[in-house]
Amino acid sequence: MHERLLLLKQGYQVVLYRNKKYGTTRTDFNNGKSIKLYAEELGGTDFISLNYYRLDSGGVCKPCEMPEEKVLDFLRNYQMVEDSL
Repeated sequence: MHERLLLLKQGYQVVLYRNKKYGTTRTDFNNGKSIKLYAEELGGTDFISLNYYRLDSGGVCKPCEMPEEKVLDFLRNYQMVEDSL
């Protein structure tokens, strides 16, 4: 999961998820030890929100007010889009 988060550049970009475009914003904190990701469906109402913490024992994903399965599905299945800002 950590590797998939790192594929998203810091700041804003557009990805494709389930045939819909999502505007994503990745923000790193604590020298990269924690990551906040927020993705919003462009032209729709869906969103993904999570915090990821890199620990010595591994990573911990904390979804924000949504099921963990939804967050994991997004991370596994998003695709990069060429026309990102």
